[in-house]
This record gives sequence, structure tokens and C-alpha cells, in this order.
Amino acid sequence: MKKIIKTSLLLICLTFFYGASAMAQNNLEEALQKAKTENKTIFLNFSGSDWCRSCILLKKTILNTDKFKKFAEEKLVILDVDFPRLKKNKLSKKQTIINESLAANYNSNGQFPTIILMNSDAKVIGKTGYKKISPEAYIKHIQSLIAQ
Repeated sequence: MKKIIKTSLLLICLTFFYGASAMAQNNLEEALQKAKTENKTIFLNFSGSDWCRSCILLKKTILNTDKFKKFAEEKLVILDVDFPRLKKNKLSKKQTIINESLAANYNSNGQFPTIILMNSDAKVIGKTGYKKISPEAYIKHIQSLIAQ
């Protein structure tokens, strides 16, 4: 019984902690296919999840909100491209290579956070980052970039 309770609490904590990222892709080809199938825009999120203050604020104040999650579920395929520094958050070697390749192609200046919006043909249609605005205003900002 205690084991079941501990497992349940762990799952609840992980779900709460990861928020929108639990639904995120981590492979560009899969994200492109999903975007094409579901007629969505790819939201490439370059972040330093455990060291970049603006990345942490973006996730906390925008990406993990119910309003943004609802918008993302309807309109976006989120592709997290994370560069954690803490040993406990270390990515697999394979994922690190994938993320480094994505950064070389879409974030060569190494700016964090960087959000790249692209269509299902991998054409970049917008670029942004963290903004100290409400989730509603951020959604409108993203929509304006997609509409261009």
C-alpha cells in the first residue's frame, strides 16, 4: 500500500513539475510529422531549464499556465531543446547530440531562451523569446508571428 501511495505521489509531482513539457516532443522529425498531420505550428523552445533565469520564468509564467497549455494543445507542437547544466538533469548522449544539431541550425548564437516557430515543412516563420507579459498577451504575440 505504501509503495502505491509513493508511486502515485511521484507521478503527481512529475506531472506538476513538467507541465506542458510532458506533452513536448524531443525529435524534430516526429514534431514535423505531427505538425503536418494535425495542421499545427512547431514551437521550438531552446532553453537552459536548470540555469537560465529567463527560461525558468518563461516556463513558470507562460508555458505552464492552463491558458497556454490549452492554446498549445490546439495550435502547437512543442519541441523542447534543453541544455541543462546540473548533473542530475543531464540528457542522454543521443539527445545531447540531437539538441546540439538543432542549436547549430536554429540557434547558432546560443541565446536562451529562444523560441523558433516553424511550419510543417521546417520553414522558420518566427522567432521570439521570453517576454514579461501575461499568458494571454504571449499567446497573441505567438499568433501574430504565425499569421505573418
